[in-house]
Amino acid sequence: MIRIKDAAEKAKIELSTTLNTQINLPYITQKDGNPVHIEVELTRAKLEQLIEPTLRRLDPIIKRAISDAKLGVNEIEKIILVGGPTRMPSVQKRFKNFFGKEPDHSVDPMECVAIGASIQGGIIAGDVEDLLLLDVTPLSLGIETLGGVFTKLIERNSTIPTEKKQVFSTAANNQPGVEVNVLQGERTMAKDNIQLGMFHLTGIPPAPRGIPQIEVKFSIDADGIVHVNAKDLGTGKETVDPEKKN
Repeated sequence: MIRIKDAAEKAKIELSTTLNTQINLPYITQKDGNPVHIEVELTRAKLEQLIEPTLRRLDPIIKRAISDAKLGVNEIEKIILVGGPTRMPSVQKRFKNFFGKEPDHSVDPMECVAIGASIQGGIIAGDVEDLLLLDVTPLSLGIETLGGVFTKLIERNSTIPTEKKQVFSTAANNQPGVEVNVLQGERTMAKDNIQLGMFHLTGIPPAPRGIPQIEVKFSIDADGIVHVNAKDLGTGKETVDPEKKN
């Protein structure tokens, strides 16, 4: 299977610059004691037909990125594609059709990430002073609340470092503690998101439901590390940072 995967990757790369290519894999397996070889001609047209369902998923992703940036399509001045697969003509055509302009080819898509990392390194080291890069959280962060609902405290694309607080309460009378299920994602229901950890705040004095005031605080530091704590505002008792999942 590794040989087949490597040959498929090689063919995909070749079809970015040619219209057809040959896949030749001798002695890939045996059947009835005889060797089996793979000899296939793959065309660019066939490859584009195979990846069309994946390419169709690009449009809503691009629209969401533009919407998150609070921009219009006509406000995008330059399109820089990142990563080897963006060398495929069908990928470039997709972006051209969406934006109505050719992607910028002045930067090697295989070097973009390294260039960005070197600029970020220069900023951190203090060697680059005329650029400002704002890091953001890629997914929303929050907790599970009554009914299995995911309640967001920090929205995705929030600039970090950041901190958000929200006050919750108990769901039952004389509830002695609360379970805080920390999640990451964009789905409405908690079970459909990624669990980052869970912790318990105990020792809540007996009281009718809805009376105790439990403050949950999320913070993300400059290194992108998430910190969570829950505090009973009535007693001052708090629990810091959940037991994170492996």
